[in-house]
Amino acid sequence: MSNKGLSINLATVRQQWTLGEAVAACARHGIKAIDPWRDQVAAFGLEESAKVIKDHGMDVTGYCRGGMFPAADAAGRQAAIDDNRRAIDEAATIGAACLVLVVGGLPKGSRDIVGAREMVADGMATILPHARAARMPLAIEPLHPMYAGDRACVNTLGQALDLCEKLGPDVGVAIDAYHVWWDPDLASQIARAGREKRIFAYHICDWLVPTKDMLLDRGMMGDGVIDLPAIARMIEDAGFTGYHEVEIFSSEDWWKKPGDEVLKTCLERFASAC
Repeated sequence: MSNKGLSINLATVRQQWTLGEAVAACARHGIKAIDPWRDQVAAFGLEESAKVIKDHGMDVTGYCRGGMFPAADAAGRQAAIDDNRRAIDEAATIGAACLVLVVGGLPKGSRDIVGAREMVADGMATILPHARAARMPLAIEPLHPMYAGDRACVNTLGQALDLCEKLGPDVGVAIDAYHVWWDPDLASQIARAGREKRIFAYHICDWLVPTKDMLLDRGMMGDGVIDLPAIARMIEDAGFTGYHEVEIFSSEDWWKKPGDEVLKTCLERFASAC
């Protein structure tokens, strides 16, 4: 089976392995690209993470995650700015292609989603000079509307692209099939993202019916209802030639299986269902 073009977001095997073990396992399976999370890098050590990634010749398709800009007061918003600057530096150290941003939801006690979106725009504008100096592209990941309150008040690809236009160069999108598959404007917005050269990452998994947990019950490709081949065609027709990155949160299924079995299945399904 072909592994060309496949990346593994290390959340997919976060319960089985440390970052170093996961990188070695991906290499063992012939997988050439990864996307680690900040907590995994922190636990393994930033310099140690950079070294093991380099030693195994891995491409780093992204770094998860920055964002979470809205806060109830100025101190909280500044803390988010400072944390995002650190995330940019970490992403640069490990050689990431982009820093993925989950932008944040409503501040505690707030019902003002318009205001939250303004905080996101302001926060991104504030960190953008630091990102440009570090040559680190910022990739906004629109999340499913079920997360609008607590995780991301940017919920459609169209919203994310509007924000990209407002901010200018070096800002794009991470398109996650799990979050955008339902969008009736998906095809036109992917085409728009391609025209504007804004597609920085593409994440894949599947939407299970029923979904038992909003966060931790993502499906392996082919086990759910997303037409992944159709979305892949849209992405490729838009000019994206990068890796397809598997990102699965699965507390009661895939996180309980042996890591090698998970990676083997990712390879099989990438070839047959994507």
